[in-house]
Amino acid sequence: MSHTEVFHAESLHTEVLHTGQKLIQNDACFKFGIDAVLLADFSSKIIRNNDLVLDMGCGNGIIPILLAQTSRAQKITGVEIQNEVANLATENAKLNKLEEKISIINADIKDFQKLFTPCTFNDIVTNPPYMKNGSGKKSTSEALQIARCETKCTLSDIIECATYNLKSNGNFMMIHRPSRISEICVLLDKHNLGIKTIRFVCPKPHTEPTMVLIHAKKDFHPELKVEKDLIVSNEDGSYTEEVRKIYLDSCQGPNLPYKS
Repeated sequence: MSHTEVFHAESLHTEVLHTGQKLIQNDACFKFGIDAVLLADFSSKIIRNNDLVLDMGCGNGIIPILLAQTSRAQKITGVEIQNEVANLATENAKLNKLEEKISIINADIKDFQKLFTPCTFNDIVTNPPYMKNGSGKKSTSEALQIARCETKCTLSDIIECATYNLKSNGNFMMIHRPSRISEICVLLDKHNLGIKTIRFVCPKPHTEPTMVLIHAKKDFHPELKVEKDLIVSNEDGSYTEEVRKIYLDSCQGPNLPYKS
């Protein structure tokens, strides 16, 4: 089944990623931003050889596709609640000939006990909705609202799902808003996920962070390390050397908006 049979062709466009892979995006749905790219880069350094990886709320498949290129994962499973978005993620895996490495499941992560046996995965990544349900400006479409707000699952749901699905000593990687770091820490501790590393992401030098990358481990006594801030842009608006290395100057990359 071609993507044109699933979506309206006029709402689709294809981008070439910094890894050289392609990604079909649907303008009517949430399109990935720099947070997904930074999370994939952060996670790829943690994922070990032949690991089984789960992406909770995989959207159009951007993180599985990046991890298939940049990590040593054996298999990456994405779970996405929106049917059309899950179909798009499946099409993107096919487009990049990654069907054997990436599998997409159209399901609700709150049904995790029905989807997987306990302790299945070595690593779990997630770029979840940042805003609590009812907060912030309401999106113009249901698809965007689901991606941005906790209308279908909460932060607590995500972390409960993670601890159920992770093997002992498994890795949980997430990107979120710094304003919710206290809540995140409490929930991780409640579900036996000890924080190992956090790294704040700042738009420019000397600005407040707008995102935070978190690495926690199951059954791990917290030994928190705060890494130096990741700065996205220099004062003149050009990307910092670290972000340039992530995106690779020689390849076309996506626009880098912050999720809002």
